[in-house]
Amino acid sequence: MSYQISIQKTQNPKNKPDPDKLGFGQHFTDHMFVMDYTEGKGWHDPRIVPYGPISLEPSAMIFHYGQAVFEGLKAYKSADGKVLLFRPKKNMERINISNDRLCIPPIDVDFAVEACKTLVNLEKDWIPEAEGTSLYIRPFIIATDPFLGVRTSKTFQFIIILSPVGAYYKEGINPVKIYVEPNYVRAVKGGIGFAKTPGNYAASLKAQIDATKIGYTQVLWLDGIEKKYIEEVGTMNVFFRINDEVITPSLEGSILSGITRASSIELLKAAGIKVTERKISIQEIYDAHAAGTLKEAFGTGTAAVISPIGELNWNNNKITINDGKIGEISTKIYDTITGIQSGKLKDTFGWIVEV
Repeated sequence: MSYQISIQKTQNPKNKPDPDKLGFGQHFTDHMFVMDYTEGKGWHDPRIVPYGPISLEPSAMIFHYGQAVFEGLKAYKSADGKVLLFRPKKNMERINISNDRLCIPPIDVDFAVEACKTLVNLEKDWIPEAEGTSLYIRPFIIATDPFLGVRTSKTFQFIIILSPVGAYYKEGINPVKIYVEPNYVRAVKGGIGFAKTPGNYAASLKAQIDATKIGYTQVLWLDGIEKKYIEEVGTMNVFFRINDEVITPSLEGSILSGITRASSIELLKAAGIKVTERKISIQEIYDAHAAGTLKEAFGTGTAAVISPIGELNWNNNKITINDGKIGEISTKIYDTITGIQSGKLKDTFGWIVEV
């Protein structure tokens, strides 16, 4: 399908933030992409306009029934000035998986990538160049029908905004402390856990606040039925190295199919490291630690890329992993993925798309 993107440039460009004080998700660029959907007409009117408030009626269905999906990816600037995206097509394919579960009409994947590239190219001066920084890209779709009643919306908006960012966690690449949640559950098989939709994150907030109060960076979720099997951290998929094998929870409908997760698995296999996707219990992790075979643990995600796990707390039983230091495999994956993303390393996987 062919679309023509109109561009309306801002008359009041913003001052760019201090690259040393970016934080994550606090600053936004001058422009955003917007596209509408109307039942019977399909997706239409793609445009880039000045970043600013969007006008919705108080009865818009997104506010009442949560019909929405989103994605997250990043743009990087290489040393020679090229603007690079990391596997953007995978994000747009995944948003359609979420769309299907949330009864939102699919987007054209290739056009959505083109919209990202067009917006990022317009805002390329916003891409920070310091080590560990990038331009975060947030595509999202919201239901906009002014209607109070539980049904799928007949109108939607597809919006993309951009944010220059630093490290997601204040610890950066240093190991984080993770609290294993014993009471609340986030998702179950058959639900919406595999979709990237706001409700999943709303369900995680209470546990996250409780964990933060006692000094933990994130929550590790267990399965919603037996509270026995490891699923994911709030913002990351998780991996555990036991002896010389790397194990990650299999995708069984309740956790997100992470793009950094998939990339890490490909890298590990290419390096000849055994990777297994299967159900793994929290007890197995604690038993491996007791036996001295748990070598390292780490999370993977777009925001943090790789985040080593230095401590787990399960029912007040705390274990320190790899002496609280980043592990060999975590380091290798982080260096390789960030090296490919920044253009410092050759992309032998075909992951990079130049804007």
